[in-house]
Amino acid sequence: MVGEELREKAGMEIGLYTLADIVPDPFTNRIISASQRMKEILDAAKLADEAGLDLFGVGEHHRLDYATSAPAVVLAAIAQRTKRIKLTSATTVLSTVDPVRLFEDFATLDLVSDGRAEIIAGRGAFVESFPLFGYDTDDYDALFEENLQLFLKLNESEKVTWDGRFRAPLRNAEIAPRPLQQRLPIWVGVGGTPESAARAGRHGAGMAIAMLGGDPARFLPLADAYREAGRRAGYDAEQLKIGITGHGYIAKTSQQARDEYYPYYSNYWSYVNRQRGMTFRLDRSDFERMAAPETALFVGSPAQIVEKILRQHEMFGHRRFLAQIDIGGQPFHQVAQSIELLATEIAPAVRRATSQTHKALQLG
Repeated sequence: MVGEELREKAGMEIGLYTLADIVPDPFTNRIISASQRMKEILDAAKLADEAGLDLFGVGEHHRLDYATSAPAVVLAAIAQRTKRIKLTSATTVLSTVDPVRLFEDFATLDLVSDGRAEIIAGRGAFVESFPLFGYDTDDYDALFEENLQLFLKLNESEKVTWDGRFRAPLRNAEIAPRPLQQRLPIWVGVGGTPESAARAGRHGAGMAIAMLGGDPARFLPLADAYREAGRRAGYDAEQLKIGITGHGYIAKTSQQARDEYYPYYSNYWSYVNRQRGMTFRLDRSDFERMAAPETALFVGSPAQIVEKILRQHEMFGHRRFLAQIDIGGQPFHQVAQSIELLATEIAPAVRRATSQTHKALQLG
């Protein structure tokens, strides 16, 4: 597609994603409704599209404290409000969804969005979907592997014969509708294990690294495992695409960004860890260390975020960057400010720099 080729030449793809958490405001203890949270997500996606960002992602959780359990439905609503931005799950819990149903849902999304649908598939940091849909957590990894293999086969052919361990067999089954794109782009979300990275490489899928903090260098073994497994499986370097995802917040100055973000970031982690039975409070000094220039937490001024992204690009050579910028009960006006700065100041600078790098590599 011509548009895709132009974006490749333009450098790194820049976007954002939401998990749609619904948590009490740290100042007022007020919780907005799921309806209001959904309206804000739709508004954020429209703003991102109009401002020129490349991707918008929606997560999947099956809990009352998250608003999105059906990413394809939310993304279809977004498709009607937007014109060019790519629409991806972030992530689909592939272990507990029927791959046929998943393919049909996202192929339909691809049709209604004129070819903008993508999937980031992961095993899931939360396991509530396993008992909800009748799966055993002991099969956590085996389910993911089988479902990924089947999805990739569905992506290749409109009629499929299949035998597996966890679902009914398929016998020359018609898989409809077919997407507008030749194939639905699929990425594998990886949190920290080289085995997961190698699996993405073996299957020739993109790899989206969830880089939520710490020293980015500690994720380099994932990139190495991914590229080596892909090479052994016969994929060339151009087919093996890496994306970086992480928490972030942008303001005009670094001080403003840290001051505005800290209460909500601390609130988010306190809430998430409380759901896991842990007591946790992130104090300001720890947060300042987490947001330091050499770390993977994308909080600061536009110039600082550009520097972080480009430093990581030198390490990973990744093709896309996705920021999660709406956590912990953060008010929408702050989210909107961050989206505007990401789109108007950060994305153009990163695209210019990575486009030059890409051209230099091609010439070299």
